[in-house]
Amino acid sequence: MTAVAASHPAIPADSTAQKLSRIKAIVAASSGNLVEWYDFYAYAFTSIYFAAAFFPSGDQTSQLLATAGIFAVGFFMRPLGGWLFGWIADAHGRKNSMVLSVLLMCAGSLMIGMLPTYQTIGAAAPALLLFARMAQGLSVGGEYGTAATYMSEIAGKGNRGFYSSFQYVTLIGGQLLALLVVVVLQQTLSLDELKEWGWRVPFLFGAVAAVVALYLRRSLQETASAETMHRKEAGSLSGLWHHKRALLIVLAFTIGGSLFFYTFTTYMQKFLVNSVKLDAKTVSSIMTAALIAFMLLQPVFGALSDRIGRRNNMILFSACATLAAVPLLMALSSTTNVYAVFGLIMIGLVIACFYTSISGVVKAELFPPEVRALGVGLPYAIANAMFGGTAEYVALSLKSSGYETLFFWYVAAMALVALVASLWMPDTRTRGYLDGDGRI
Repeated sequence: MTAVAASHPAIPADSTAQKLSRIKAIVAASSGNLVEWYDFYAYAFTSIYFAAAFFPSGDQTSQLLATAGIFAVGFFMRPLGGWLFGWIADAHGRKNSMVLSVLLMCAGSLMIGMLPTYQTIGAAAPALLLFARMAQGLSVGGEYGTAATYMSEIAGKGNRGFYSSFQYVTLIGGQLLALLVVVVLQQTLSLDELKEWGWRVPFLFGAVAAVVALYLRRSLQETASAETMHRKEAGSLSGLWHHKRALLIVLAFTIGGSLFFYTFTTYMQKFLVNSVKLDAKTVSSIMTAALIAFMLLQPVFGALSDRIGRRNNMILFSACATLAAVPLLMALSSTTNVYAVFGLIMIGLVIACFYTSISGVVKAELFPPEVRALGVGLPYAIANAMFGGTAEYVALSLKSSGYETLFFWYVAAMALVALVASLWMPDTRTRGYLDGDGRI
């Protein structure tokens, strides 16, 4: 049995019934991904309301810094999650890994939603909040690699890019859903109610949604073969180390792709308020519209990669990002016209689409099935934590030192790293582990 066949042994030839089965599997996998990212971002959007409940001493800034520190800990738990759930997926099945990851996220959200405050149990309250956040970070770290692997394997040849693009559709959708829930609460509850108990609602809602996703994932079809899972190197770091070229390519893609993505999404809101001096409500409207458009574009660019190849998608992303990062950010920093700001952000996000739409499948194609989930998830989690997770910190540090434009060049330089990797990457249509000849 070849490596390609072993990667999805249970999937028969295309038929109407098989296409429907694949669509159902993609929906089930995507639902869990949406819930994972909803829960992860719900913390960020609600921390302003519960900070004082867990860190009562000090002013509001110190309280928010404390909650931000716990948010960062969750971020840096991702590499551990990438390793743990990657091992489970490769050695014990993709389905088991995805069920366990969403179960862990459910437990973390439920725990935060029901936690006693500092006033009730003292210092144990922030300690338990930290523990719950670590569980969420572990879960979301494992979700990326396993979901990307599963979605790339369940999709048939010729449409892997299209189907796999729904991973980012639900990633962005989870962020938007968290924002929507918070906005509804802000419109229906008073500030005192939000601080007293309203902040718990998004976490409890997330826990219930996770149960639904768990139910859907239990019916998933396993894509890893028994032979693959029982190989000595399955899910092992030593087995992964035999694929150094693929590891370096994934690291480089994530360094450039994650930094560019976070710059034009999560950091952009603060950049427009802090540097461009736009009104916060205006910025929220701009970014919400931009993220919705960005989300809807993912399948279009995923389908494009099925036509032109993943390597060409990555060359287009990294080349355009390298050339456009500085001019776009310079132009944004010097305009206050709302429509111009939206247009410039959309240019950046359209460039990002070349990468985000295929972020999972382009990495999955580089690894054999016995180390695929680990190979996709672990290097991604490491590079994402180091470059994506630190984007805001680096940008604000350089701004406070009077060198804000250096951050623009930093983004371009990391995109150049991804460009080098894109040129080094083989065409996975002929040399890859999903549709190619089983080598790179």
